Amino acid sequence: MKFELPKLDYAYDALEPNIDAKTMEIHHSKHHNGYTNNLNNALEGSPLNGKTIEEICKSDGLSGALRNNGGGYYNHCLFWNILSPNSGGNPNNEVGNAINEQFGSFDNFKSEFSKAAGTRFGSGWAWLCIKDKKLSICSTPNQDNPLMMDQCGGTPVLCLDVWEHAYYLNYQNRRPDYINAFFNVINWNKVNELYLNAL
Repeated sequence: MKFELPKLDYAYDALEPNIDAKTMEIHHSKHHNGYTNNLNNALEGSPLNGKTIEEICKSDGLSGALRNNGGGYYNHCLFWNILSPNSGGNPNNEVGNAINEQFGSFDNFKSEFSKAAGTRFGSGWAWLCIKDKKLSICSTPNQDNPLMMDQCGGTPVLCLDVWEHAYYLNYQNRRPDYINAFFNVINWNKVNELYLNAL
């Protein structure tokens, strides 16, 4: 079973001005495509060949190639999935209620999530996960994700890519501006769907 680069549900320029078209094109067609091809190559002859991407990420003793490219494939698939044009705002659904209950308010959640994304040193990701029906925020280095990490466990329902390739063309070194813009393009209906599935 070969993994394939997923098609986006929106055009490369659909998330402007928050995420620019050139960044989207390079990020999807070059970076994510590279992880996809390298993952397929790393799976040749591996006992994990034929497993789902979630099963691969959860496997013990992953080689560097499978960890980096499996994570890169999974993380980006989720990232594209929770973005959409004409979205953002405060979620008015089950995950929104859970966020308010867990973090006190949406603003508190936004502040904590932004801190996790902003203080991740170097390259990595920020996550909102659910475990034991509780939401938690964490960050991971490189292409690691919560499926792989004991200290950041649970099922991811929201993620933000803070590798420089995700924002540098438009934001240069202004990662906080990129993080802030991300909240304008979150598809909370999709996040809610993932949240309810994880419950």
